[in-house]
Amino acid sequence: MALNTNFKTLDIREVLDATHMRGRDITFIDDFSSEEILSLFQAAEMFEPFMRTGLNLLNGKVLYTLFFQPSTRTRCSHENAMLRLGGSVITETDPLHSASFAKNESLADSLRVTSEYADVIVMRHPDDKEALQALNATEGYCAPVISGGYGHVTHPTQGLLDAYTCWRAFGELSKVTVAIATPDLSRARSGHSFALTLAALGAKIIYTGTSALPIPEIVRHKLTVMGAHFEEHFDLTKKENEILYMDEKADLIYLPGCSVKKDDPNRADFERKMANFYISLEMLQTIKDKTGKIVGLHHSLPRNPGEFDFTIDNTEHQLYFKAIGFSVALRMALLAAVVGVH
Repeated sequence: MALNTNFKTLDIREVLDATHMRGRDITFIDDFSSEEILSLFQAAEMFEPFMRTGLNLLNGKVLYTLFFQPSTRTRCSHENAMLRLGGSVITETDPLHSASFAKNESLADSLRVTSEYADVIVMRHPDDKEALQALNATEGYCAPVISGGYGHVTHPTQGLLDAYTCWRAFGELSKVTVAIATPDLSRARSGHSFALTLAALGAKIIYTGTSALPIPEIVRHKLTVMGAHFEEHFDLTKKENEILYMDEKADLIYLPGCSVKKDDPNRADFERKMANFYISLEMLQTIKDKTGKIVGLHHSLPRNPGEFDFTIDNTEHQLYFKAIGFSVALRMALLAAVVGVH
C-alpha cells in the first residue's frame, strides 16, 4: 500500500458515514455499492470487541422491532445490538393481536405512528408487496426501516450477516465461489439477499435447485443488472450436486432452509425433495480428500432434520453457529450506520 494523505488512525464515525446508510431504508442489497458494503463490514469488525461490553454510541436512541412472523436470531440480535450501543428497544412480536392492526390500522399508518416513538424500525412482514407499498406511502414521513425479511424475496440484514461471516472467513470475496442449494429457490429470501451481497463484492454464485421452484424474477433481474457472475442448475441428484461443488471449486455451500410453516403442505414437499441437496460430513471429507479444499457449510437457521449431517457441527466446515457470533457486531454496525453517530 502506497503512502497517501488518507493514512491516519481509524475513526468509527468516518467508517459508518462511508456506508451512506444514514436515514435510509435497508430493503435490497443492490441499493448499495461494494465500497459501502465493505465500509459496513469494516465497522462491524471494529465493533466485535464490544459485543459483550457495549459502548454508548446511540444513547437516547430507540429501536422499534415490528415482527409479523416468528423470529429469534434476527429480532434478538438487533435488539441486543441496540442495547450494546447504549440505546433502548420497543418490541412488538404479535402485532395482529396486541397492536392497532387488530383494529384494522394500515401498515403505512402504523409505521408513521411508531416513527414518532423510534429512531429506527426493524420489520419482518410476510407480504413483500404490502411492505414495499407501505414504505413508499410513508417515504419522507417515517423513521428508516430495516427489512428483517419481506415475503420470500428479501432479507438484507441476513444477507449482510452471511456475507460478513464469509468475508471474515475467506477475505476478499471476489475470489470466492458460493453454492446456494435448496429445492425451493422461490422462497429462499436469505439465500437471495446473500447472493446480492456476494454479487456486489464480485463473488461467483452457483444456484442449484428444482426447475419447478426457480429464483423469483425480481431477484434474477437484479443479479443480471448487477452483472453478477451466477449460474443456475436444476434437478440434480445428490451425487451430481457433489460433483458440481467439486467442478466449480466451491468454497462454501449455503442452505437457506425452509421458510414455510410446519402445517403448510409445501413443507412436506420441501423435506421430500431435500434428499438431493443433503450435505453429509462424508461428502465434505470426500471433496477435501480429492481437491484439498475445506468447503464451508452455512445455513440460515433454524435447521431441520434431513437438510444436512448434524455431526458437521463440531468440524472445521461449520459456519452456521459461527455466524451467530458475528451477528451482534454486524447489526451494531448496521444500526449505527442507519441512525448515525455524532
